[in-house]
Amino acid sequence: QGNPVQVVVVGAGKFGTMFLAQARTTPGLHLAAVVDLDPSRASDALVRVGWPAEQIVPVSTAGELADAVLRGRVGVTTDVGVVLSDGIDVLVESTGDVTAAARHAVAAIDTGLHVVMVTVEADVLVGPALARRASEAGVVYSLAYGDQPALVCELVDWARSCGFDVIAAGKGTRYLPSYHSSTPATVWDHYGLTATEAEQAGMRSQMFNSFLDGTKSAIEMAAIANATGLTSAPQGLQFPPCGTDDLASVLIPREFGGQLHHKGQVEVV
Repeated sequence: QGNPVQVVVVGAGKFGTMFLAQARTTPGLHLAAVVDLDPSRASDALVRVGWPAEQIVPVSTAGELADAVLRGRVGVTTDVGVVLSDGIDVLVESTGDVTAAARHAVAAIDTGLHVVMVTVEADVLVGPALARRASEAGVVYSLAYGDQPALVCELVDWARSCGFDVIAAGKGTRYLPSYHSSTPATVWDHYGLTATEAEQAGMRSQMFNSFLDGTKSAIEMAAIANATGLTSAPQGLQFPPCGTDDLASVLIPREFGGQLHHKGQVEVV
């Protein structure tokens, strides 16, 4: 209808770049700007996923951004304050930096922008407070769809909307007890890679170690708990071995023969 949703992305890393690729071909969506500490990285990310170089323009004021939006261009800036302006509808926070993400979300909410929080670590720390602040301001605060916490939350919403009582929610992952002692210095052995191969593929040892040692699973389950009201066991995640055929008998409270501490729990199998 000629009135697209105007979106800004903060952080042109891996997730941000994936969104930039999708936004280019999504009807009804206009990418107004990309904010990154390194403007050349933002521009390179846009070009890499198909945006014409001549469509990308540097902006340093809200006025310059408004002009760029009118001309159908994508603004690139290092200043989040520039994009917190009239005409912008949604801020996608994908910096991966907890402190920065929380600060960006608060500023966006207070300006009247909806927020999609890709930086799940920030949601784990202050998500409920951000959600309350957004609700009071009449805007939406949401996790990023497509990532596991949001997909699990969607299933929980669906089950509750159908009238079901949700006993457990979570995910499955490959996990061995030895992973718990893995460090960024030893992580590539578990993946069958050399440090050189991982570096050439752009894989960060700290991030990929978090996928193995339980850190990422704990963060994701905390985000699900924030959004759904489900809670963790007092001793934390147990990672019980469980195939899909056994989910209904394992993920029930111990009093009924399962391995959960209580009904309404998050867990990883």
